[in-house]
Amino acid sequence: MKKIVIGLCFILLLAGFVFAVNNQGIQAQDGTGAYHEAVIAAGGQGNATQSRVVAGDYTGQKGERIQLKEKENKRIQLRVGNVSADCGCNMTQERIQNRTKLNIKLSNGRNAEVKVMPDTASENALQRLRLKVCSEENNCTLELKEVGKGNQTRAVYELKTRRNSKFLGLFKTRMNVQAQVDSETGEIFSVKKPWWAFLATEPLEK
Repeated sequence: MKKIVIGLCFILLLAGFVFAVNNQGIQAQDGTGAYHEAVIAAGGQGNATQSRVVAGDYTGQKGERIQLKEKENKRIQLRVGNVSADCGCNMTQERIQNRTKLNIKLSNGRNAEVKVMPDTASENALQRLRLKVCSEENNCTLELKEVGKGNQTRAVYELKTRRNSKFLGLFKTRMNVQAQVDSETGEIFSVKKPWWAFLATEPLEK
């Protein structure tokens, strides 16, 4: 009789342990580190789950390696290869099989999928600005942010830097330039330069 009671108690303890492990497994995802205001929500596609981003390493939709890192003031750093972009946006991740999809909740309620990664966005912006490198040496920064209003709201990568130029073809100077790249399509959304840029030449930098 004692053996039966002990056996039943052991089975109940084992069942409770399995239940607890399964609950923790929901929060594990495939990343490492603490949750960034973790809130789990059921996804609408099969075994997909959507949640606030978690710091860690992931495999993107195209097989690329994505690194997510939490920074101060609830900002997220998104890195692919040697290129990273900071984001102060409401970013979520969606696990679909063994791949991870990133979305940004925009102020107009729309979810914008981050289809373009920082390395591609930086390459597109630099090509448009006729630059070779984006680095701290040339005060270059890359940020993933929301721009626009209403139905025109979108998530873009904004690259800002200072580039060499010659005013009137004679006087060497540096101008502040920026380019925005749509995070869903990879297209250049806008390019901004000083008003006097049309009076300056911008040599292709090495």
